[in-house]
Amino acid sequence: MPVDVLVGLQWGDEGKGKIVDVLAPTYDAVARFQGGPNAGHTLTFDGMKHVLRQVPSGIFHPHILNVVGNGVVLDPVVFREELQKLTDRGVDWSKNLYISKKAQLILPSHRALDRINEEARGNTKIGSTLKGIGPTYSDKIGRVGLRVGNILLPDFQERYKEAVAQHVSIAAPYNKKLEIEEFEEEFFSAIEFLRTLQLTDTEYLLNDLLSQGKRILAEGAQGSLLDIDFGTYPYVTSSSTISAGACTGLGISPRHIDKVYGITKAYCTRVGSGPFPTELEDEVGEELRKAGREFGAVTGRPRRCGWIDLPALRYAIMLNGVTELHLMKADVLDGFAEIQACTHYRTATGESTTRLPDPGELQTVTPEYQAIPGWHTDLTQVTEAAQFPQELSDYLNFLEKELQVPIRIVSVGPDRVSTILR
Repeated sequence: MPVDVLVGLQWGDEGKGKIVDVLAPTYDAVARFQGGPNAGHTLTFDGMKHVLRQVPSGIFHPHILNVVGNGVVLDPVVFREELQKLTDRGVDWSKNLYISKKAQLILPSHRALDRINEEARGNTKIGSTLKGIGPTYSDKIGRVGLRVGNILLPDFQERYKEAVAQHVSIAAPYNKKLEIEEFEEEFFSAIEFLRTLQLTDTEYLLNDLLSQGKRILAEGAQGSLLDIDFGTYPYVTSSSTISAGACTGLGISPRHIDKVYGITKAYCTRVGSGPFPTELEDEVGEELRKAGREFGAVTGRPRRCGWIDLPALRYAIMLNGVTELHLMKADVLDGFAEIQACTHYRTATGESTTRLPDPGELQTVTPEYQAIPGWHTDLTQVTEAAQFPQELSDYLNFLEKELQVPIRIVSVGPDRVSTILR
């Protein structure tokens, strides 16, 4: 069973990119299975920060194949920019990057529709990144989308015009003009660039690797609580962010999956609208934001911050079949004399529960906390688990007991080397 899956267990931004980069040397391929340029995976090593949006996070390892799977929605303009930045930093991606011909294309009109849809919602905005993700997935499900493989066909221009015409008709009731003309020249230039890359049927590529006994790491984007089915709907993304999405997003059978790595912060954050029971809209939340540098890697938006939410984590662990946890940003809690962990919710009817209720009811719950002593230690100076202060070890043991899953990795800083194995 040589496929392991890595997923976020919160509302995204858990630090998945860093862990993929750390684990990648033990795999033969890293394959991204969903999402698009709304995802920002940040990797820091050798004193430099790298932000990847569509390129798999194994790209800095030249011996590893990196695959953009069919479940991804691809913006050619952003993709070209990403690859140019990698080239500028001396990364040769030309021989180990493959793109599925079945991945959907994000068109300039998708981005325009995204903005129109979000503006039309008024006070009920989803909190979209406005990257065209939702409209692109809508076209995919509606069976009218354009795929990467379509750019190799002689009638691609005609297909593009038909897609835009349909988007114009969708925008018409809003009395809005798409205004995409100024972006089309750059889009078609990026399409020409995309044609020069290794476009292939990646489901065959990946299954051929499996038949050779090669190991694959499936890389997810966003987080489990943003899953289109199981997240806090409708304040979710437009794809399946849980481990099961790796099968449909890459074309691999469930029988190949072995480990599921669940990534969570030592606290909790959320970007955009939607319920967030443990959110701290006070000086403590602001302290978490500043200490954790909690601003979106793609959008720059400040993230909403709060204490760790165990009912939500248990739910995500159950959905994904998590076999081990990786706890990120433990160092952000260095300055707190006491930290809190939400162990239960108190519902509007007065019931105490450990289950994640329906999103509508989640808006009304009150978190019940357990106080845990802080460690007042600069964890960024720690290089091995034996150096953990007792209070941190107690916190880890508490989480393992509550969640019934072992914590194998603890991150104590943004750099690649600040990753402690337990």
